[in-house]
Amino acid sequence: MMRDGRYPGLRRAWLTRPWLIVLALLLLATASRAGNNPHDYLGSEVCASCHAAEAEAWRGSHHDLAMQAPTPDTVLGDFDDARFRYGDIETRFYKQGDEFRVSTDGPDGKIQDFRVAWVFGVYPLQQYLLPLDDGRLQALSITWDARPASEGGQRWYHLYPDEVIDHDDPLHWTGPYQNWNSRCAECHSTNVEKGYDAASRSFATRFDAEDVGCEACHGPGRLHVERARAGLPASASDSALYSLVERGRWSFPEKGAIARRDDEPEGVQLATCGRCHARRGTLGSYRHGQPLSDMHRLALLGEPLYHHDGQILDEVYVYGSFLQSRMHRAGVVCSNCHEPHSSALRAQGNGVCTQCHKSEAYASDEHHHHAQAATGNQCVDCHMPSRVYMGVDARRDHSLRTPRPDLSLKIGTPNACNDCHTDRDPRWALEALRAWDMTPADTADHPALAMEAVARGDVSGVPRLLSLASDPKEAVIWRATALERSAALSDKGPRLAVSLLASPEPLLRISAVQALDQLPLAERYQLISHLHRDPVLGVRMAVADSLAGVPDGVLDANAQSALDALFDEYLAVQQEHADMPSVQMQIGLFQLERGAFDEAESAYREALRINPQLTAAALNLADLLRGQARDDEARAVLQRAVATAPDSGDAYHALGLLEVRAGQREAAMVHLARAAALERSGGRHRFVYAVALHDFGDTPGAIRVLTALHQALPADEQTLLALVNYSAEEGDRDAAVRYLQRLSALAPDNATYRRMARALRGGGS
Repeated sequence: MMRDGRYPGLRRAWLTRPWLIVLALLLLATASRAGNNPHDYLGSEVCASCHAAEAEAWRGSHHDLAMQAPTPDTVLGDFDDARFRYGDIETRFYKQGDEFRVSTDGPDGKIQDFRVAWVFGVYPLQQYLLPLDDGRLQALSITWDARPASEGGQRWYHLYPDEVIDHDDPLHWTGPYQNWNSRCAECHSTNVEKGYDAASRSFATRFDAEDVGCEACHGPGRLHVERARAGLPASASDSALYSLVERGRWSFPEKGAIARRDDEPEGVQLATCGRCHARRGTLGSYRHGQPLSDMHRLALLGEPLYHHDGQILDEVYVYGSFLQSRMHRAGVVCSNCHEPHSSALRAQGNGVCTQCHKSEAYASDEHHHHAQAATGNQCVDCHMPSRVYMGVDARRDHSLRTPRPDLSLKIGTPNACNDCHTDRDPRWALEALRAWDMTPADTADHPALAMEAVARGDVSGVPRLLSLASDPKEAVIWRATALERSAALSDKGPRLAVSLLASPEPLLRISAVQALDQLPLAERYQLISHLHRDPVLGVRMAVADSLAGVPDGVLDANAQSALDALFDEYLAVQQEHADMPSVQMQIGLFQLERGAFDEAESAYREALRINPQLTAAALNLADLLRGQARDDEARAVLQRAVATAPDSGDAYHALGLLEVRAGQREAAMVHLARAAALERSGGRHRFVYAVALHDFGDTPGAIRVLTALHQALPADEQTLLALVNYSAEEGDRDAAVRYLQRLSALAPDNATYRRMARALRGGGS
């Protein structure tokens, strides 16, 4: 690989720090990871021979019926020559002998006949898996509404009713985002091995049971059964692997209305449930009993998955919400509320909550302020509002929060009061809370305001987020999110990240590694290289990403061998999921840092082959091509990107910059103006457009763009500094002084701003 030319200054930095070489001697090789042996899985019927009650509760549950062979008993949809029209396509559902079949548009847009290979799910909807070439199973987007007809069910409907998804769209049922092998199988079957072969772009997916059986949660049963049949007591390791009993011991303190847990949960149960009930990406082979981050990359909070206050926005599958809750921090686990085998609630109505919250205190009019006969007297109405996903599936927010109409007024987040009282506004809801003496006390300092500010490019929220990230009393997922969102925007961020590298929480270690990316590479190596032997794969993957740019030949043999082993592990894990465009993007970025430009280009192109609408891959590919003086190829890539994603300001911005470098001023300004007009958060596109206007001689136009940007982002120093300079150039020293005063108020210790103020005053304003 070509290494030296890309980092000419880095090698000198390494050679002037011999102590780093001494530190590198401490590195050890990363252990290899083996997958589960399919022969260790015996099947749920073997488990049922001893655990009859648990097996009986499990039979007929959503886990048991997660995936089934198509039979007259398992297929719920109407296949009696039923027709469904979506756009210009009429889909027909029919039977041919014993087969259930679908006639619909295939990968090329032409009508084809497909057999139903499996039924997927059972209630409130059921999908159907249709086979395509190369071992793929795809989830048909036309879905059966399994609810009763009285609730609007017993009908075919499309998952994307408000837009027409044709065969060229990645969201089409034949596309990558409806692929069962990669997107669905792990959580609907037992001991799934995806079996993707990147060379042939084909799948050889296998599983030990088509449903979510006993061993999907408890682990392979062979050793457990052998010991039991031999009459041997369960060993400590055997018990830790298979037992998920963590409900704990609870008691009410004297005169207390809320129970407290008297022991600590081990965390295995929550990680086991989180494997599937979380918005996450899969890493290496699943190992039962390990932290979730050892096998999956958990999605953190913030848009587009969560509202700024952490409420569910997109479908996030419970785990990330529950990690935010006070219930989680109090020691509540999934099985405190849900019977794990039947998936049913432990009690009806408020009975679930009154296990720990005394009924007389909380299931009362004085607490919920709704009459017993009225809607709104159930705990979940106020503390677990639901959102509908996949058209008909209402899922409750498990962050268990109080309604906050005050935040609705400030940043537009939803609140449970107005979810029910749709004819009223948040101010009415806030006044109702005040009348009940329930006025929120932390409106001005709530982290949601800081999240919203930083999301739109306003750095005024950074101190609050850093404070949140450093607070051990706060939820770990909030701390990790706050750290990643704010670390690069303050010099205090890296210092905080360093202190969290030793956290016992893997999620915080991962975020700390990523938060240090702004530091020079040699300094990062000093700080995080020891984590190459972290027991959690998610941490090691983050370290590999961060250290990918370490040049060959600057470490001694042992240290280089350890780093190479880490990189090999990283690529091996990623190659298991090379069918996913996001993973190809990650491979491309990693290879680019390694100086492997051909491999990076190949990964970006593969990402775009899988998903032509993945704008980020197009931008990275174009940047790589431009760096190799292949401007015509880069221009073609970006032109395809703006044609594919006409609302992407990033694509127009990149194309505009390319034309600036090519001297095509007129074309450049058209593209930069379009990028600026499309920008909804942050200010980079508008700022660059203003600079281009100035540099091409239109300083008044630049000032107009910057003035509007300053109104949107009043704490952005870059914008204010440009306004100072451009106003001074135009001879408007009063405006320059005014902007400089605002700038100095944001950064009172900045010596440069003080010198600028003296210069302006000396100019006789």
